[in-house]
Amino acid sequence: MTAPLRLGTRGSALALAQSQLTADALTAATGRPVELVRIVTSGDRSTAPVAQLGVGVFVSALRDALLAGEIDFAVHSYKDLPTGDHPGLHIAAVPPREDPRDVLISKGERSLAELPPGATIGTGAVRRIAQLRALGLELQVTPIRGNVDSRIARVHGPAADLDAVVLARAGVARLGRAAEITETLDPMLMLPAPAQGALAVECRADSDLVELLAALDHAPSRAAVVAERAMLATLEAGCSAPVAAHAELAEGENGDEIYLRGAVISPDGSRAIRLSRTGTPADAAEIGKALAADLLDAGADTLMGSTE
Repeated sequence: MTAPLRLGTRGSALALAQSQLTADALTAATGRPVELVRIVTSGDRSTAPVAQLGVGVFVSALRDALLAGEIDFAVHSYKDLPTGDHPGLHIAAVPPREDPRDVLISKGERSLAELPPGATIGTGAVRRIAQLRALGLELQVTPIRGNVDSRIARVHGPAADLDAVVLARAGVARLGRAAEITETLDPMLMLPAPAQGALAVECRADSDLVELLAALDHAPSRAAVVAERAMLATLEAGCSAPVAAHAELAEGENGDEIYLRGAVISPDGSRAIRLSRTGTPADAAEIGKALAADLLDAGADTLMGSTE
């Protein structure tokens, strides 16, 4: 019998759910059995705010295990990956992306606009905090950490201390808790993080699994993520910077087109630069780089500087 492939994953409920979905999809597509191998990362051990931990804190241990041959491939939340390529490793697949938008979960099923002045709303992302402040709703925004379940418990649990939390819809849905979503936030109000909702299936570049794992690749999802992350990389902004991007693929007059929106927001929400670009999926990276250049020309670097 063929030995199971070893899929490295973080031990959180969300990481395990994402990895199991990937494992099941790979087995269905190729017939190869897969077993999950839990890896503890430095990000899992720390209680510090994500913005202070640095880029790649949730993926470095998985990558070390890959390079050491302890696992055969790994599944990451794509937005956690550093933007630069890792020598010796290869993103073999980007599976179909979940809805990348953010959602609100609140007491009394109140929408964002219905929350009263002074309501407490929790989130861990600098990007979300900046955009919430930019709305001018007089909300008390509280930085929080923890997994999806513990964040929701701060609204609906027995020790609830917040009126609402903002989370990525993808994570809530993958954990089977979509019914608790109060409102899915329009990207015009809350533009997502680059690559939010997408997974990255990574293996060693010299692995014979490169071709096998490609069976999971979804070209439209990969093109959208490439555009968003090219923008982020060109801005030289990490995953904790107040940078947002959302790429959509739609049918144009001459075939599919990418419509990429990007934004850089000052941490206090007082200033924001929002621009967009379009192009073909084949030019996804160039679209992202060009939009980043447009944002920098408009002064985006001055808005990011205070987060360093």
